[in-house]
Amino acid sequence: MTLQSTLTAQPAALSPEALVEQLAREGRAAQRVLAKLTDADKAAALRAAATALREAQGDILEANAKDIAAGEAKGLSGAMLDRLRLDATRLAGIADAVDQVAGLPDPVGEVIAASERPNGLRLSRVRIPIGLIGIIYESRPNVTADAAALCLRSGNAVLLRGGSEAIHSNHAIRAAFAKGLATVGLPEAAIQLVPTQDRAVVGAMLTAAGLIDMIVPRGGKSLVARVQADARVPVLAHLDGICHTYVHASADAEMARKLTLNAKMRRTGICGAMETLLLDTQFPESESVVAGLLDAGCELRGDARAQALDPRVMPASDEDWDTEYLDAVLAVAVVDGIEPALEHIAAHSSHHTDAIVTEDAESAERFLAEVDSAIVMVNASSQFADGGEFGLGAEIGIATGRLHARGPVALEGLTTYKWQVRGTGQARP
Repeated sequence: MTLQSTLTAQPAALSPEALVEQLAREGRAAQRVLAKLTDADKAAALRAAATALREAQGDILEANAKDIAAGEAKGLSGAMLDRLRLDATRLAGIADAVDQVAGLPDPVGEVIAASERPNGLRLSRVRIPIGLIGIIYESRPNVTADAAALCLRSGNAVLLRGGSEAIHSNHAIRAAFAKGLATVGLPEAAIQLVPTQDRAVVGAMLTAAGLIDMIVPRGGKSLVARVQADARVPVLAHLDGICHTYVHASADAEMARKLTLNAKMRRTGICGAMETLLLDTQFPESESVVAGLLDAGCELRGDARAQALDPRVMPASDEDWDTEYLDAVLAVAVVDGIEPALEHIAAHSSHHTDAIVTEDAESAERFLAEVDSAIVMVNASSQFADGGEFGLGAEIGIATGRLHARGPVALEGLTTYKWQVRGTGQARP
């Protein structure tokens, strides 16, 4: 019996700290195996995992149905249930994403830079895996497969701690993924799922310096804030997805209607959903943009000028400009040009994704240059803020900090580098 299965059967036998230590040591041992794999080896392992996910469709959807039923009984919001729910199409998309990651170029071993010193020393910076990545996430079971695929492709082992809402789904997905890896002889501990929902395990992961090399939280504001406050392990994270769309005076009216509707209502519960709409006072079709959102079932909360556009717009409070609704609710303000729009975004953006709709090239370039967000868009829906849409196959999350990685974090963001120095007998004088 493997350690993972032993712990699954008897998680109470170990303290949270001892449990994390044993899982981490097994993961680190597995990572040393992964680090030796060739590009072809890792691609073959991921294709086997994708096949196993497809073959386990019945088991995974049955497990997900249990999670959905439990979530409905607990009164989870519609947005949370949407994040949690799997069907045949979504599961096929998860498996396809694993296949796509298999087809991506292997970042490990890439020479980032090379030079030769006057003394003949040849220097190079080479990409290597980070090591053991800890992922702490909530109600999205697709994260189990996405994280596993990206970590394995970049030569990292992963320790997953999913939320209780998706417990059955996560275990079913992880079991299928591990079965696929086993068919090509890879260690089960390369992809581990913490076998208990004891919240103390999260604290143990956050303080496992020297065992876990990086923590990636994916979830609500309270989870991410706790991780950032308590971690003794490096953290790659974002807090809110307070995403803005600014409709410039020159915007094409039909484009503005289409993009604002899509940015908010396509899926309201994702971090790239628009949460604040800024309408230029000189844009002539603001009423139709607002009406389109209201008619689609979106609740609008606006400033005085936004309320004047349609009697159905409710008054906004100060809180609304700093709220990630993750629901069919939107804050709306009317601004006197691009400068006030930029000031509003600087004051209230969470530095995730912000967009402008405009036909004026100068304004577009100014927006791209001055908005300090991980993703800045022109004439596109903020819902494109996604690693798959960026051609990355999948993502480990959206990073909004300034160090190491920003935006959708995929293979490159899961690597670090080392210096390799080749000499011919040089001794330092």
